[in-house]
Amino acid sequence: MQNRIIAVVAFHGISPFHLSIPSLIFGEDRTAGGVPRFDVRVCAAERGPLSTSAGMSLTTRFGLEQLKRADTVIVPSWRDPGETPPAPLLNALRQAEQRGACLVGLCLGAFVLAAAGVLDGRPATTHWLAAEAFARRYPGVRLNPDVLYVEDGNVLTSAGAAAGIDCCLHLLRTWCGAKVAGYVARRLVVPLHRQGGQAQYIEHPLPAPAEGARLSGVLDWAQRNLDKPLGLDRLAERARMSRRTFTRQFRKVTGTTAGQWLLNQRLALAQQLLETTGRPIEVIAERAGFGSAVSLRQHFRVAFGISPSTYRRGFRGH
Repeated sequence: MQNRIIAVVAFHGISPFHLSIPSLIFGEDRTAGGVPRFDVRVCAAERGPLSTSAGMSLTTRFGLEQLKRADTVIVPSWRDPGETPPAPLLNALRQAEQRGACLVGLCLGAFVLAAAGVLDGRPATTHWLAAEAFARRYPGVRLNPDVLYVEDGNVLTSAGAAAGIDCCLHLLRTWCGAKVAGYVARRLVVPLHRQGGQAQYIEHPLPAPAEGARLSGVLDWAQRNLDKPLGLDRLAERARMSRRTFTRQFRKVTGTTAGQWLLNQRLALAQQLLETTGRPIEVIAERAGFGSAVSLRQHFRVAFGISPSTYRRGFRGH
């Protein structure tokens, strides 16, 4: 049986780490563990030698012509979300999609697939930092910024760099089964499947107030007192504003409601305590203002898709 050909697209300014992800999953010889061989070909999308973000350069004997033969084409990233990729690369991706090849956009590689029109009308994801720019640039794509990867038929996209490993392991599991994928995951010392989505890694920072020293002071005070009963009326009273004025000013400064802001701050504090302390869930729930462990678990699972205990294990290795 012919080895599956996997074309990995390289370009000027590429991150060596991003480029290494598909090579690490599919390019190593692990036949001793029952893993089939793959024919991984790094393909230059531009004239080389190619520069990298690490200050080194790389050369490859393959070019975009290999995309015509590949069973799977992986775009491991892209150098600039605001830059339209080269036309030859976009044309090669369209042709590969039309003949039924599997197309994968890891991290900012989703921008390249979207520029080629491959993602039109499809669900997709990308790194959360670039999600707003992606949504503005490609409104025809059904963006879901809260997941690690998305599979839609023969097209896959993933979130940040580590999610690229998740996505490639998913492909390996699809092609070869859980035993083979588990073997590779153990060799890399990573979980075969991470729980939750990238929302769990998105910080909820306090927005810098655009105006109103009183409102700024209230937000600082609220962050220091999340374990106390807080609500719209209490915050408005603290700011010495009417409920209506406070609501308008609060949304103008933070971009959200007081209730949602408080929930975000409490979740962020719970995350911090789970990551850095060994306190029981009940104590963390009280300190973060959820009142009970049951309430914390409910809100945590809705926000991040996993339980507080699972989140703690993922970050602390327990």
